[in-house]
Amino acid sequence: MKAEKRKSLQPPTLGRRLQHAFRYAADKHEGQTRKRTAVPYLSHLMAVAGLVLEAGGDEEMAIAALLHDVVEDCGGMPTLREVRRLFGGRVAKIVDGCTDAYTEPKPEWLQRKKEYLSELKHADAETRLVSAADKLHNVRTILADYRQQGEVVWERFSGKKDGTLWYYRALSDEYQRIPNRLTRELEIVVVELEEAVAMRARRSKRLEKNVGKRSATTSRKHKTADNSGR
Repeated sequence: MKAEKRKSLQPPTLGRRLQHAFRYAADKHEGQTRKRTAVPYLSHLMAVAGLVLEAGGDEEMAIAALLHDVVEDCGGMPTLREVRRLFGGRVAKIVDGCTDAYTEPKPEWLQRKKEYLSELKHADAETRLVSAADKLHNVRTILADYRQQGEVVWERFSGKKDGTLWYYRALSDEYQRIPNRLTRELEIVVVELEEAVAMRARRSKRLEKNVGKRSATTSRKHKTADNSGR
C-alpha cells in the first residue's frame, strides 16, 4: 500500500517531445488571440496543458492539450495527419476527440456543438479529461471577463449569451455523467457563471423598476404643478 502511494506521487516524465509540441503549437497559432482580445492564443493552450498535468495526465496527454485546437484552427485533416506523424497515434486520437470542425468556413455553430456533445458521450477517459480542461479554462475566462465587462462579453461568441450558457451547461452535465478530476471544478464554475448572469439580470430589472417609479413620480409632480398654476 505504501509503495503504491509513493508511486502515485511520482511526477510524469516531461522531455523533448513536450518541448517540440510547445514549439509546434506556438508556430501553428502564431498571431492568433483569444476571441476579440489581445491575449495570445498560446496562453490558453499552456493553461489547458497545465490543468491536464495537475489532474494526473502524462506527457502525451499534455502534448494533446497543447495541440487540442490545432486541427480546428490550423488546417483541418492535413494537420491531424501531421500531428499523428510527429507525435503518434495516441496524441492524434485525443486531439481528434477535442475537434468539432475540420473545414473553413466551419459548419453552423449550433450544429457543430450538438454533434460534439453527441460524440463526447463515446469519447475515452483521456479525451474527456483534455476536453474538460479546455472547457474549464474557457469558462473561467468567460466568468472573469463577464464580472469585469458585463453583457458585452457575449458579443465575442457565435452562440451569444443564450447559446454559450446552454453549451457549457450541456457540457458540464455530460462530463458529470462520467466524472474525472476536473469535472467537479467545471460544474462549480459553470454554476458561478449562471448565478452571475442571473444576479446581473435581477439588478437590471430592479434598476428599470426604480427608474420607472422615479419617472412616474416626476410626471405626477409636473401635473400637480401645472394644475396649481391654473
